[in-house]
Amino acid sequence: MAITAETISIAAFYNDAEGGPPDMAQTFTNKLQDYYQSNTNLTLVKEDGELQIEGVVTGYRLSPIAPTAANAELLGGNTSALTRLTITVQVTYVNTEDDQFNFENRSFSFYEDFDSNQNLTAIESQLLDRIFDQIILDIFNASVANW
Repeated sequence: MAITAETISIAAFYNDAEGGPPDMAQTFTNKLQDYYQSNTNLTLVKEDGELQIEGVVTGYRLSPIAPTAANAELLGGNTSALTRLTITVQVTYVNTEDDQFNFENRSFSFYEDFDSNQNLTAIESQLLDRIFDQIILDIFNASVANW
């Protein structure tokens, strides 16, 4: 069956994650809306689109990876050469034309590693851009790639 949807509504995501920049959820929402507008013929509407996406940023986690023994004693314990920033987004997708494609509260997650000596504040927006790009691609593939 061919999908004949012409409209999509993408509700503003909200941030339920501890940490991260205060505008993270809004930035994600804007990038998601832009991606669907650039890569489909769907018209973005404020609400009640034939396709509907909504969600929440549920995770913003920094984790040390790639442990290194160098200077561990001087620094009072474990150190790592790399830190991993992981973002998780929970998404609900509704296709009003064919509910077999719907999903509810599905988690999408991706990460970027960076040198632990770098200042996170200085590189955070670039990390978020790359992470968001992959999560958005995953959401896109899960929702409309079957067209």
